[in-house]
Amino acid sequence: MNILLWILFGLIVGFLAKFIMPGKDPGGFLATIGIGIGGAIVGGFIGNILGLGGVDGFGLGSFVLAILGAILLLYLFRKFKKQ
Repeated sequence: MNILLWILFGLIVGFLAKFIMPGKDPGGFLATIGIGIGGAIVGGFIGNILGLGGVDGFGLGSFVLAILGAILLLYLFRKFKKQ
């Protein structure tokens, strides 16, 4: 996937993760893209470990893994930010 598609994918996933898990998060356009791309990386890594496959395009499975990874990143961010 080229860099522009990763940015678009990250924006969509980051927005959906923030929508599903509202709260006080790092705001802004670039932070949302970063959360989405990071979520795709984390979700793909965990998906590969569990035998579910990775994030390899704009498929439904890739979106679900990426969103779950982004939600995990948001949760961890909030958990460590409070301390």
